[in-house]
Amino acid sequence: MDHYRSLRTFLLAVEKKNFAQVARELDMTPAAVTRAIAALEAELGVQLFVRTTRQVSLTTDGAIYAAQIKPALETIDLARRDVMNANKVDEGRLRISAPVWLGKAVLPEIIAGFLKLNPKMSFQVSLSDGLVNIIEDDYDLAIRISLQPSDKYTIWRKICVVPRILVAAPGSRFVAMKHPSELKPDDCLAYSGDSRRETWSLSDGGSTVSLSAGRFFGANSGEVLADMAATGLGVALLPGFNIAEHLRAGRLVHVFKGWAPPELWLTLYYPPFQKLPPRIAAFSKFFEEHLPRDLNP
Repeated sequence: MDHYRSLRTFLLAVEKKNFAQVARELDMTPAAVTRAIAALEAELGVQLFVRTTRQVSLTTDGAIYAAQIKPALETIDLARRDVMNANKVDEGRLRISAPVWLGKAVLPEIIAGFLKLNPKMSFQVSLSDGLVNIIEDDYDLAIRISLQPSDKYTIWRKICVVPRILVAAPGSRFVAMKHPSELKPDDCLAYSGDSRRETWSLSDGGSTVSLSAGRFFGANSGEVLADMAATGLGVALLPGFNIAEHLRAGRLVHVFKGWAPPELWLTLYYPPFQKLPPRIAAFSKFFEEHLPRDLNP
């Protein structure tokens, strides 16, 4: 009998205090249970149980040994279940990192739909507009909205393009401007996760303009930038989903039409698996099939 099963047999005997009952639960013969315990006692050089015709009871050495190995066996059992579940399509846990807006507005319905089909699955979702290290932070999957990936240590899957537009409050002075070069650095509200400025590279298909943004105001939330632009503070460069409600309500308008920055991609990132675990591949496929196609107004 392998050592792991011998230890499991010992712990069950500690719980049941009856070798015959242990034998029934483990589909063994009582003699096999006795031999397994005897082999452990021989290996350790101590007596683990005192046996009578009616029951068995732990010795002091047996109680010490049981108390020390039980947490270790529970950890091994958990690791075995996690690894075995990782190779099942409909069972296991997914740890996901996602942008705040997408995590609030889109992800709940997708996860709920997936769980209806796979009720044994479980999820842990972390929302952040910053880029996370999915390897160090132990994520199975990260959903990102960013420029074309350049990360060499992860694998990624492009889902769709997410265009951005320049917006400002309808009554602001920015609406009357004809060319983005009229904007000053203090007019440009920057998306910044670490208090740094941002450079906007805008093109009309022929010429390109570079603008410095964030000298006056920056934030790591597209929703905050949209709200600030709606006050007339400046011009924001944001994906359509951050500003859709503002545009529909007339709090923001599209300015400098015809000028656009490089496209953002909505991308799924994974740790460097040789092959995607089935549960991750299944959720990725479901996510792509059920992602709303109207992410932009």
